[in-house]
Amino acid sequence: MAHARQLVARIAQAYQTRVVGQHGLWWSLMAGLVADGHVLLESVPGLAKTTAARTLAGLCGGTFSRIQCTPDLLPSDIVGTEVFDATHAKFHIEIGPINANFVLLDEVNRANTKTQSAMLEAMQERQVTIAGQIHPLPKPFIVFATQNPIEQEGTYELPEAQLDRFLLKEVIDYPSPADELVIMDQAESIQGAVEAVAQPADIAALQQLSRRVHIDRAIKDYIVRLVCATRDARRVIGDLGRYIEYGSSPRASLAFQWAGRAVALLSGRDHMVPDDVKTLRHLVLRHRLILTYEAIADQIKPETVIDAVFAATKAP
Repeated sequence: MAHARQLVARIAQAYQTRVVGQHGLWWSLMAGLVADGHVLLESVPGLAKTTAARTLAGLCGGTFSRIQCTPDLLPSDIVGTEVFDATHAKFHIEIGPINANFVLLDEVNRANTKTQSAMLEAMQERQVTIAGQIHPLPKPFIVFATQNPIEQEGTYELPEAQLDRFLLKEVIDYPSPADELVIMDQAESIQGAVEAVAQPADIAALQQLSRRVHIDRAIKDYIVRLVCATRDARRVIGDLGRYIEYGSSPRASLAFQWAGRAVALLSGRDHMVPDDVKTLRHLVLRHRLILTYEAIADQIKPETVIDAVFAATKAP
């Protein structure tokens, strides 16, 4: 635990010299990294999503790959394909940019649905299949995907199955005026590549340690009651429950467990507490609830329904 605290402190200190403010973004990226899960980032352009992902990858000493998603992007552009070698008169396989420790899918909702589906195997199985051959991806393997919620022309909604593969979804807001002043100052002074303060082996050790964080049976029961409440929302939260068309699957319960352990470890504890679950409520559930058209018409956000479910469910 002492080694983990020192390692996290080193990463945090170096990260804050490059990315100003956005503490929610830091916690989401680190929780996803330690829990070995993928993170979906949503915000308007210019709020340091790409910078944060690139910085964290550099600090952790891992390989980084950025894929700019466009409507004409093909699955082979991400996963890889067979290439003919004229010199030896035979085909050989070249794995695409997915073959990295940290993969940034920039503006993922601009890729067509066929290309988006090509990521499912990589995200879930940590491998790619090309011409019938399976190629394992490096460890750790984390996908950070960004999407722009304000521009809908030329975009494709992410399928629910793919959304469910993201452990967490962070919605990023504008920085404060004070932070924006610091950003302007740092833009003129920070130059050069990010120097690693950790190695992939250190991240793998953090991930292993997080799986040893104790989670009491009462907290597991609390998580299950919360997730089940989203499937029976009318009974739990009354009229507000009519806005939920489909509740969360058991993958949400697992996400609370994995990410909760990571948050506990990042907080310097060897055990989870109920507040860890409450801290993660929006990150875990906002992309796993399918709301009705009536909710969209009435401008009801997923966070409103999630807060009502948590308020109606007794914590241990």
